[in-house]
Amino acid sequence: MLGLSACSSTQTTVSTTNTNAEVRQVLEEQAQCWSAGDLECYMQGYWRSDSLLFIGSRGLTYGWQQTLDNYKRSYPDASAMGKLNFDLKELRQLSPETMLVVGKWHLQRDAAKGDLEGHFSVIFRRFADGWKIIADHSS
Repeated sequence: MLGLSACSSTQTTVSTTNTNAEVRQVLEEQAQCWSAGDLECYMQGYWRSDSLLFIGSRGLTYGWQQTLDNYKRSYPDASAMGKLNFDLKELRQLSPETMLVVGKWHLQRDAAKGDLEGHFSVIFRRFADGWKIIADHSS
């Protein structure tokens, strides 16, 4: 029995390591898209559904398109968007299909616009086409 549980533990560790890497990759790609001024590319990390939940300073937003529209209003051009960096503080696998990620975000912008930063927590779900954010709370 001991051999089986050790093998199972190793498989779980490898699975968690792979999951963390896959989720980190989504966030890295989002930061690259944002920093290139491409909101549609950035939004590919989100679940394309009317059930997507975004919680920000304006309250709750439901839906992928509404979230994109809000980003476009708040960040109308590449100058307003700046360069995005994430500082991931915690990745916690909640189930084989869901992950919680907590971190800080930072937008480096020119002096006239000023830098912005805050914290976020996102919940990822594994879909056939990869990990997608299904809920985002950013402040």
